[in-house]
Amino acid sequence: MFHDHRLIMRDGMLIGALERMCATFEIAPSQAELAKERYDGVGGWLAESEDPLLKAMGIFLQGSTAIGTTVKPIGSNEHDVDLVAHAPNLGNWVEPVALKKAIGDRLKANGHYKPLLVEMARCWRLVYANEFHMDITPSIPNRGCNMGGELVPDRALKIWKPSNPKGYKALFLERVKLAPRFRVAKSFHAEDRARADIEPYPEQVHFKGLLQRVVQILKRHRDVFIAVNEIDMSLSPISVLVTTLASQSYEYCVKTFTYDTELDLLFDVIRYMPDFIEARSVNGRMHWFVWNETTKGENFAEKWNGDPKRAEIFFTWHSRALADISRLKDVEGLDGLKRQLGDAFGSGPAKAVVDSITEDISTSRQNGTLGVAPRIGLVTGITTASVTPVRANTFFGR
Repeated sequence: MFHDHRLIMRDGMLIGALERMCATFEIAPSQAELAKERYDGVGGWLAESEDPLLKAMGIFLQGSTAIGTTVKPIGSNEHDVDLVAHAPNLGNWVEPVALKKAIGDRLKANGHYKPLLVEMARCWRLVYANEFHMDITPSIPNRGCNMGGELVPDRALKIWKPSNPKGYKALFLERVKLAPRFRVAKSFHAEDRARADIEPYPEQVHFKGLLQRVVQILKRHRDVFIAVNEIDMSLSPISVLVTTLASQSYEYCVKTFTYDTELDLLFDVIRYMPDFIEARSVNGRMHWFVWNETTKGENFAEKWNGDPKRAEIFFTWHSRALADISRLKDVEGLDGLKRQLGDAFGSGPAKAVVDSITEDISTSRQNGTLGVAPRIGLVTGITTASVTPVRANTFFGR
């Protein structure tokens, strides 16, 4: 079967642009190292307490930092770093409010942590201004979970609720390892070399981690959608729900279909996400369920059932995300790319991406490795018969 290499090259360029954009959402390596030092310090301080409730307590990462899907909040440099303070020797005879208080008292006893501490509904937050904030949620073992789950407080601190951050992370990272099937290799087959021997932006022609990038793209698009439409942030689809649906859809897509490009896979993963939402009619009213697959009883769509507007916002956002990703295939030139990325993901990331591409094009022009591929525009790489070379500009008119 013949595959238009020009379209594959174009999709490769778009994937390269999205990869660059996702990199702008992430915590810098130096910041990540600093965060690790600080949460290790918090864990050590809690574990050294003489309070029997905190005996053998350990700290570990959960959420987006743990699975590599962080996205900077719009208009802020601060990242969330979600931590679990796990008390392995306790049972549910301990009230959530008591364990949370013990953690708070211990943190207040440290002169360094006390001024940074903010009490949240069911966790403690350490705020490192303009860097990140660390949310520390208490947990105890869930003896009734055969998947190694835990119990965490509900928002009212009245009861323990099932959760399983370690199991969730393990399942997500297993799905990350699933390799999609592509009809054409990333570097074209030998017999095609005469027609096309160029990989646009070779260092970034594919996603660093496809599933993680899909989740980052969705989370950023969601944040822009909520902000632009002036929707109450508290009604925004929660990240764990978006992540769960994306990971389930990703597994289905890579096991079921074969693709021409990663852009086609990205579109399909988004398209099939709603298929993994369970809907039931209860007393004549629709109820929604997005289950945590790693423990029994945790429904990430629980709030939808108390406020149907949340479900409506999710489906409206999802349709918009699908349309915006689809429209990427129609962009022409860097101006068109900047406009479409800006509409979908914000002007800041769009400008950073286009500036980075422009710089690469300038470097490639100077090195004599810049070409124009039909229907695509300027690309960097090794020029061949299928690509028209662009003469280096010496700025002296020759």
